[in-house]
Amino acid sequence: MSKKVYIFLLVFLSSILLSLPFLVPGTGFLSLVAFIPLLFAEQVATESGMKRFCWWHYLCFLLWNAATTFWVCNATVGGGIFACVANAFQMSLVFGFFRWSRKWLKGALPYLSLAFAWIAWERWYLTSAQISWPWLVLGNSFARTTSWIQWYEFTGTLGGSLWIWAANLAVFGILMAFRSGKWKAFNGKARLAAVSGSLLLFLAPPAVSLFLKPEPPKEEIEVFIAQPNIDVYGKHGGQTQEEQNSTLLGLLEGAPKDRPMLLIAPETFTSDVIMNDISMSPTVERFTRFLQDRPMSDLLFGASTWEYLPGKARPTQTARQLNNGSWVESHNTALMLEPSGEAGTYHKNKLVVGVEMTPYPAFFRPIDDKLGGVMGRCVGDGKAANLIYHLRDTTGKVTGTVPIGCAICYESVYGEFCTDYVKAGAKLLTVITNDAWWGDTPGYRQHLSYASLRAIETRRWIARCGNTGISAIIDPSGRVVSQSSWWEPETLSGKVGLSERQTFFVSHGDFVGRICTLMFLLILLGTIVRRFTGR
Repeated sequence: MSKKVYIFLLVFLSSILLSLPFLVPGTGFLSLVAFIPLLFAEQVATESGMKRFCWWHYLCFLLWNAATTFWVCNATVGGGIFACVANAFQMSLVFGFFRWSRKWLKGALPYLSLAFAWIAWERWYLTSAQISWPWLVLGNSFARTTSWIQWYEFTGTLGGSLWIWAANLAVFGILMAFRSGKWKAFNGKARLAAVSGSLLLFLAPPAVSLFLKPEPPKEEIEVFIAQPNIDVYGKHGGQTQEEQNSTLLGLLEGAPKDRPMLLIAPETFTSDVIMNDISMSPTVERFTRFLQDRPMSDLLFGASTWEYLPGKARPTQTARQLNNGSWVESHNTALMLEPSGEAGTYHKNKLVVGVEMTPYPAFFRPIDDKLGGVMGRCVGDGKAANLIYHLRDTTGKVTGTVPIGCAICYESVYGEFCTDYVKAGAKLLTVITNDAWWGDTPGYRQHLSYASLRAIETRRWIARCGNTGISAIIDPSGRVVSQSSWWEPETLSGKVGLSERQTFFVSHGDFVGRICTLMFLLILLGTIVRRFTGR
């Protein structure tokens, strides 16, 4: 077998092992060994003096991205290709830093730098980057193996990323010792320590999870989730907004009238809401009439909303000018509508690049203007904010309130961001989304599974509503208690628990990411010093 064929097989094997946990339920354990073939390929390339190995590790990451997130192309071909190519490129840059550090650092230090650099990059993606696509954060590999990761309530998802790197590097180190013959030089205690330490890395986290259970709820409320199944592409005959309203309200008619009920509808259900005067929306007006016949219910739903801004000068970088000279800004909004017609609102903050937002608008907005305004320019609230659900008696009198965090679609991918809802007092989390753009692909299943991670990290019940599915009720251990079908108009109802407890991850944030970032910066500084001093 030629060296190139051997390296290709190793690279291809790593891409498969990295991809399967995102595609096949219960295979998260594969990520614990997924990097080993790639690390062996890199070692062979280094020993043989192979040039341009960067193309090989880029191929590994490109195959991983393509196999798991190809479905983005169903919504936008250009965006899907860019997401795969650019994300793989950034992964390859991290691996390239590891390759560069090997020239100046010896022993295990370059491999530690690889783990720290990777997690630092993931943290940057999750917190700071405006062009952000954290779908393949390594810790997400266990989104459908949640019984192993109950300790995410302490570490968050990046704790899983650290576990994956630790396990991969431990096994790779032992295999390299066998390969080089150093294993024979180890005494019995050293061998026992190496093997038992590696076994502990694999077995301890799932074992710890067996003893971590969420507290039973002291309070509960009832939710009624309506999945209208509106075809966003109109392939089967597009519906007017009035027809869509009728479809949704026909499902909501099944909700009981005789007790308090939180009704939930999907993201971006309507686009006729003007923030300057919400009551003028035909959809809001019709929903209000519906709720007046159900005085004990509030309705949570999503809308593409608009806000008109006065003035001749551009009021913000993201505002668009209308023909009459005024300005308008757009939002992806969650509304909590009361029977009185009053509505609480929250504007989505974590926006999809290109489709919903123009990143770094001071730079890209003038370019987008020249292109005719092809990029989205939604504006968020600036921080996570809760909506208020009102408990009422049979006369409609308010007897209590429940703060509810509503993650709109893509926001449910950002773990530390979702803790801000809980810090602000949320007793329950909801997710409203519209995954119909992706079609019947792994995308909507992956998105559903990430809600389980948020449930564990915050120890909150989650009520999830998707336009075409999958809608679900998820308990604080990440278990899907009940769920709807895909691409069917359905309703889902049940009781969800309320909690005021804050987990360690909620209280202290992503300490794993912060520590790994610090370690990466220290190793980077040390590498630079050695590069220029030779010491």
